[in-house]
Amino acid sequence: MHLAVIARILGVLLMIFSLTLLVPIAVSLWFNDQNYMTFLWSFAAAFGVGAAIWAPAHHHRADLRTRDGFLVTALFWAVLGTFGAVPLYLSNDLDLSLTDAMFESISGLTTTGATVLSGLDLLPPSILFYRQQLQWLGGIGIIVIAVAILPMLGIGGMQLYRAEVPGPVKDNKLTPRITETAKALFAIYLLFTVSCALAYRLAGMNTFEAITHALSTVANGGFSIYDESIMQFQSPAIMMVCTVFMILAAINFSLHFLVWREKSLRRYLEDAELRFFISWILIGSLITVVYLIGTRTYAWGEGVYLGMFNFISTMTTAGFASDFPQFPSFLPYMLFIFAFVGGCASSTGGGLKAIRVLLLYKQGLREIHRLIHPNAVLAIKVGKITVPDRVIEAVWGFFAMYVVAFIAMFLLLIATGLDLATAFSAVGACITNLGPGMGEVAANYSQLNSPAKWILCFAMLLGRLEVFTLLVLFSPLFWRR
Repeated sequence: MHLAVIARILGVLLMIFSLTLLVPIAVSLWFNDQNYMTFLWSFAAAFGVGAAIWAPAHHHRADLRTRDGFLVTALFWAVLGTFGAVPLYLSNDLDLSLTDAMFESISGLTTTGATVLSGLDLLPPSILFYRQQLQWLGGIGIIVIAVAILPMLGIGGMQLYRAEVPGPVKDNKLTPRITETAKALFAIYLLFTVSCALAYRLAGMNTFEAITHALSTVANGGFSIYDESIMQFQSPAIMMVCTVFMILAAINFSLHFLVWREKSLRRYLEDAELRFFISWILIGSLITVVYLIGTRTYAWGEGVYLGMFNFISTMTTAGFASDFPQFPSFLPYMLFIFAFVGGCASSTGGGLKAIRVLLLYKQGLREIHRLIHPNAVLAIKVGKITVPDRVIEAVWGFFAMYVVAFIAMFLLLIATGLDLATAFSAVGACITNLGPGMGEVAANYSQLNSPAKWILCFAMLLGRLEVFTLLVLFSPLFWRR
């Protein structure tokens, strides 16, 4: 393992992150909210530590191995979560404990959207903007963005890209060089962000509201600058804009790139994962809308757009604050379960990912057919592509570890004193990167004890890094030469 090269990359990436803190400084000066020194000290700390890590190792040159990529990814998210918490911890307007600052920072970077804050309407604009910015950076994956500059340092980025990008198949590159791949993904992400901000502005938000909400919408994060979130505006138009961009952000960004490059929507229509994802959005939205109207929870008009918004916000794991925990009968649980399906691979959505759920379903059908025809040779196909058994095995392994991790953290939360409903929904909301749960965590997580919050921080990282990227570090085999 090339520890010197890992240190050099970690230092560079931390210095890059420190530069993003200059934006909240500018916001603070623009609004004159007196928080610029908080961000200035945070910038100095992050840049200084990054430089101190980088300087002793800056002459080392070596190719990254896959193990190095996993370690850099896990370390960077841990380090980034720590330094991301510094402005929140130092701010006099928040008065957060170290645990709460870390929880808020990791929740933002993992695009989970679980929060310990209340009274957002009264917070300084720079703090509000910073929380949204954390989600935006986490949405695309700060490491994927940084891959674009690593070749200038003499370091290839494919190992980092494989460790960071979510989904069961990570070796496909959109362009011949990984640098160009990272740039393509970032360009699409930026285009969606700008388009979303403009759409919000046209729908009735002011400029600051439009920009901040666009940052979290395209990241499928769910943070807002208001306690009531999108419901603050009481606007069907704004809610529909949010719904459209949550769906776009939950679609595979590689697919967006292919559609843009070929100037044809045919790729969308041919993609099996997208068809599976959209079909469940339509089915789930229909059930939600019909039940809300049928039980007279909402009138017809409200039932349509509120039902669609709540279901899509949950399934894409954006988790914008809404009324879904108060929905009647089985609806809250149905919506919550759909968060485990999540978005598509290589998207900003969380959960298991639609492609994995599709493969699990197809494998289940194959086993039923094998019971009827024991000697038949049955291949699993996604669209026109035959999926190798090795991929199916990997998906089952991922699902098994996901369930084991969920159960372990669920039991640990109960051991800290939480009730069953709160513990179950808190772990589910964090490992899927959904955010809002049920019980005591329906509104925010401020009432939880400190051990529970640290466990949930681990759950958020586990979900964001696709389980194996983090758990592999706990394997003795990983550390053997």
